[in-house]
Formats: sequence, structure tokens, C-alpha cells
Amino acid sequence: MPANKELSAALDIEGTVPIHSVQLDAMVVLKIVKHCRESAPATVTGQLMGLDVNGVLEVTHSFPMPKNQESEDFEGSQYQLQMMRCLREVNVDDNSVGWYQSTNMGNFMNQSLIEHQFEFQQALNKSVLIIHDVARSSMGNLNLRALRLTPAFMKLYKEKKFTTEALAKAKLTFSNIFEELPITIRNTALLNALLFELETSDDSVEVSASHLTTYKNSSNNTSNKSALTPSFDMLDLSLDPYVAKNLENLMETIDDHQQEQGNYAYWQRSVERENKKKAAYLANRKTENARRAQAGQAPLPNEDVDSMFKLPAEPSRLDHLLISGQIDNYCKQINEFAGPTLGKLFAVGELQK
Repeated sequence: MPANKELSAALDIEGTVPIHSVQLDAMVVLKIVKHCRESAPATVTGQLMGLDVNGVLEVTHSFPMPKNQESEDFEGSQYQLQMMRCLREVNVDDNSVGWYQSTNMGNFMNQSLIEHQFEFQQALNKSVLIIHDVARSSMGNLNLRALRLTPAFMKLYKEKKFTTEALAKAKLTFSNIFEELPITIRNTALLNALLFELETSDDSVEVSASHLTTYKNSSNNTSNKSALTPSFDMLDLSLDPYVAKNLENLMETIDDHQQEQGNYAYWQRSVERENKKKAAYLANRKTENARRAQAGQAPLPNEDVDSMFKLPAEPSRLDHLLISGQIDNYCKQINEFAGPTLGKLFAVGELQK
């Protein structure tokens, strides 16, 4: 019995232990990167399979979704069920734990992604979204992010109430729409053995691709190492294309943000206009009742003033939140990659003095 209780607590059958990290198998990472890179710059998605153990979401398998999923004949749920049935037949984990999506230049904050992740977290409380940025990964560092919608955002999205008052009450801003979980990559024992066999610091050791065994080269030329060839890439003063593209996207997003502000300002002017009409009507009514009272006449009958002057509904602030979050992403990326470029420009400027 104690062993069964420990196993039940580890697997968290009742779903009471929150997720605090995500563990991806190396093969899953390679599948995600391959799928996203082959389809770039188009946005692609896929499903994640695995299990949560002691608050760690272990992702052990993944499969891509077809590119024609937007067509009318495509049934996504039926395709997923068929894939999960096939995985079960070959003894592969078939428990859905989330999904992944590719992005380019960090551009993923949109209502479609929010709606998809909301449906996932409602159906599977511990589901996670993996974002892979193809453009940023091409800079030399693999970019993977594990995201989940925060409880405060889930509650507001369920109520479909993104007014200024509701956002202030929930203390919700663009920075706490998502919660990001740390990611660890796990290698299997066979993969670790292969990497250990491929890794060598001695140039005289070669690897046979046919049977993956090492052997010593008969001609030991380790002493004749080639000298470092000079590189003039650091002298290039042109702006990094990645930074330039981020600046272009940032300007476009700021235009969208300005348009949202214009819509909100128009709503505020409309409300102010209706309130002025209401106040003027009430003032005239008060003056008329005072005149009728002096003349000994009965006052005007009561009327529902609120129904006569209906205030326009406040537009949803969800788009404003998402655009603000996207601007924040672009600014962080520019701040990260603009340093070397600005350093070279300042250095050249000092040399020219």
C-alpha cells in the first residue's frame, strides 16, 4: 500500500501538483527543430506526448500536424486520435501534454495562439506550449520556450471580459499573460554513449561512420596543426540583418498599438459625448420641474434616463495587451543583439577622431 501511495503521488493522478519545469527528450527537440526549420518561414504546429511526474512535465514524443489543417476537409481531432492510436500500438507514450508552434523573430503573441492554448489548458490542466523561434536559433543558440497561461488570464478569458476595470482588478498586464517554465533536455543512455564515442579532443582519433568504432590514424600529424586563419568579419560595420528586421517589425507593431489607442480614445470621446447629453437633459428637466412647481403644476413623470442615453460598450483590451507584449519581445531581442553592432560603431567613431 505505501508503494502504491508513493506511485500515485509521483504520477499525480488527481492533478494536485503544479508543474514547475519541463523535460524534453533530445529526440523530441530534434523533431521540433527539423519540422519548424523545413517549413520556415511558415508557421507550423505539432502535438506533444508524455507524462507529468512530481511536477515535472516529461515530453517523450511528438508528431507534426499536416500543413492542410486549415482546409475544410481536414479534421484535426480525428487525425490526432489516429496518431495516438498508432503510437499506443507500438508502446509509445500517447498521453497528450500540450503542443508546439514555430515562430519567426519572436512573433507569436496573437489571439489564435491564445485561444488554442486556452482550450488545451481547459481540457488538460497541465498542458504546455513549446515555442521554437527559427530565426533566433539560426543565430547560433537554440531558442525554445515553455509557456502556460496564468490563472488570472484564464479566468478573464473565460469570462470574455477584458475591460480596463477588470484588468486593473486582476492586476493583469502584458508581462503576466504567460508564465514561462524552465526547460531541461534529457538524453537517453544510448545517445549519451554515442556522443561519448563521437567526442574526442585528439585529432589522431577518427570515427568510422559504418560501425561507429574509433581507431588510431597511422600517420600522427597532430603537431602539424594549421594556424588560425585571420577573420575580417568583425570589421563589418553594416547593421545586423536580424536587428534590422526586428526594428522593422517593431515599427509595424507600434503602428498597430497606436491604432488600438486611437480606437480606445474614440470610445472615451463617445462616452463623454453621451454623458454630456445626459447631464444636459437632466439639467433641463430639473429647470422645467422647478418652473412647473412655481406654477402649481405637477412635475414631469419619471423616465429611465439610462435607457434613453445608452453608453457605448468598452472595446476589448485583449488586442492592446497582446500588442504590448509583442513590443516587449521585440525590444528585448533588439537589446540583446544590438550590443556588438553599437560597440563597433562607437569604436570606429573614436578611431576617426
